[in-house]
Amino acid sequence: MTGVAALYLAEGLLVALVGGALLLPLLRRLQIKQHAYEDAPETHQKKTGTPTMGGVLFALAMLPMLANWGVPFVGQLVVLVLLCALVGFVDDILGITRGRNMGLRARTKYLATALAAIVFLRGLTDSYGIFPRDVIFHAGTLVVTAPHWLWLLLGILAVTGAIHAVNLTDGLDGLATGTMIPPLVVLAAIGFAMRLSAPTEAALLGIGACLGFLFYNRHPAKMFMGDTGSLALGALLSGIAIVEGEMLLLVLIGGVFVAEALSVILQVSYFKATGGKRIFRMSPLHHHFELGGMRETSVTYLFWSASCVLAALGAAIVR
Repeated sequence: MTGVAALYLAEGLLVALVGGALLLPLLRRLQIKQHAYEDAPETHQKKTGTPTMGGVLFALAMLPMLANWGVPFVGQLVVLVLLCALVGFVDDILGITRGRNMGLRARTKYLATALAAIVFLRGLTDSYGIFPRDVIFHAGTLVVTAPHWLWLLLGILAVTGAIHAVNLTDGLDGLATGTMIPPLVVLAAIGFAMRLSAPTEAALLGIGACLGFLFYNRHPAKMFMGDTGSLALGALLSGIAIVEGEMLLLVLIGGVFVAEALSVILQVSYFKATGGKRIFRMSPLHHHFELGGMRETSVTYLFWSASCVLAALGAAIVR
């Protein structure tokens, strides 16, 4: 790892560690606390009262990029992450003020994040003349492109899908945070190989921030990221993949997030089609394992391991 890369990693780590130390007592003083979902496993009710919205730290971790504002793609990536973090922030605030885990309507969140994705994608198409236009996957000499209209549609789906998949995964202590690190490592390596400084820097800052946030978010969690954090991380992951022309690779290296989202879609669809029958004990998928008797930490480590394996497979494919 070069000295510059180590510096970005350290910056993200420092923002999360120092920022978390300052933020945690503030959240407690302001009574910014988590309200467990009523239909979550019974063991989750004890999580009620844990400070939340710690995901503000992920947005703050992107701020060092502002020093390089003129560098290609810096502005677009920072704006995407901040816009989606803002949507999550509003969602968290509404849930806290209402005294239950009910913030923005799902359709409102989808629309708001889709608009953020459109702003991001339109900014990319007009940038610098070096963007891998309409590329959705590349590995060595293999380059897969799509018609521009399809590229735009896939880009919107990539951003909104990643955002809400990460949001669904954020249900156990440290689960989403740790699962995010392996795919970001792969994207950092791809950005470095492509000599694209902005996505590389963003990925390294994100890795450092996730490592630092785990200090507060590991079991038993002292602080949750809230939708502020999960939406910011999903935007970061998808935004970097799009800039690097690796939209399709995102499905593999982010496979844990994909599985979590699919488990909810399948569960709801099957429930409606069969008049009340279920495929899983509970969705998202991590709850299925919990209700099967696995300890929360065991489920988390299993998903982290799966994320490492899928990221390794992705790295092997594109190298």
